[in-house]
Amino acid sequence: MKIILTGVTGFVGRSLVPLLHQQGHELTLLVRSVPKAQRLFPPSSFPQLTAIAYEATESGPWQEQVNGQDAVINLAGEPISERWTEAYKTAIFDSRKLGTEKLVEAIAKAERKPKVMISGSAIGYYGTSETEAFTESSDPGDDFLAEVCQAWENAAHQVESLGVSVRLVILRIGIVLGADGGALSKMLPPFKLFAGGPLGSGEQWFSWIDRQDLVALIDKALTDSTLRGTYNATAPNPVKMKEFCHTLGKVLARPSWLPVPDIALELLLGEAAKLVLEGQQVLPEAIAKTDFEYQAPTLEASLRKILAS
Repeated sequence: MKIILTGVTGFVGRSLVPLLHQQGHELTLLVRSVPKAQRLFPPSSFPQLTAIAYEATESGPWQEQVNGQDAVINLAGEPISERWTEAYKTAIFDSRKLGTEKLVEAIAKAERKPKVMISGSAIGYYGTSETEAFTESSDPGDDFLAEVCQAWENAAHQVESLGVSVRLVILRIGIVLGADGGALSKMLPPFKLFAGGPLGSGEQWFSWIDRQDLVALIDKALTDSTLRGTYNATAPNPVKMKEFCHTLGKVLARPSWLPVPDIALELLLGEAAKLVLEGQQVLPEAIAKTDFEYQAPTLEASLRKILAS
C-alpha cells in the first residue's frame, strides 16, 4: 500500500514505521523536521520511505502528497505531558483539531482519494473518574482534554461528509507502554533506585496498552475492512495505580512502597497532573467484538516482555 502518516517520529511511530516498512508498504511521512525523521529512519535502511516537511495547521503544497495514497494514518499532536500554560493548551488543541481538518481538506482536494483514514484520539475523551467504567458508547467528559478529543474526532468525522467512501477508524488511545519512552520510561528510574511507589492515592485507574499491541491494531485497521468507527485502544485489563506500581516492582524485583504525593505532581505538571491523579477505567468493548488478539493482554505480561527486551 501507499500510506501517508503524520505524528510518527515519536514514541508510537518508532515502532509503527519499521513494521509497515518491513511489510513492503511505500510510506510518506509528513513531519516538522525532515532531518529528525531521517535520523530515526535512515534512507539506507528505509528506501521505501519519503519524509516531507509540513506545517500541520496550515494548508500548503504538502496536501498534494495525499493524492494517490491508499491510506492515511493521523497521529499528530503536541505532547500532553508538559505543563499546560494557556499558550500550550492552545497548541495542544490546534495541533489536533486544525491538523486533522487540514488533512481532511487534503483528502477533499485529492483526485484519487485514500480508502481508509486511521485517526488518533485519546481516552481523555471520557474525562476522569475513580468509579465509572467507560466504553465506546459512554458520554464525553467536560474537562479540557475531553474538549480536545471531541474536537479532534469531529474534525476526523468530516471525511465522512466528502461524498466518497473513505473508511474511518478512530482510536482512543490509552497510556502506551514501551521501553524507550512514554509513561513507563519516567517511572522506571525511581523504581530501579528502590524509591518507587504509587502516584497520588493509588486508587485511580490506569488504562494502558502495550505499544506492540497498539501498532498491531493500527496495522489491522489498515487492511481489515470490517473495522470502522471508534475503538478504545486499551488493553482489556486496566488496573489501579497501586496495582500497576506493585506489578512493576514485582517484575523489577524492587519495592513499591514509597508514594509520590499529589502536591509533587501538581508542582511538576500543573493542571496536567489531573490525568495521573484521577485517571479513568476504559474498556475496549468494540475491539472485543473483533478477532484482534492482544499479545500482552495483562500488565505483568506486558512489563515482563518490555523489560526483557
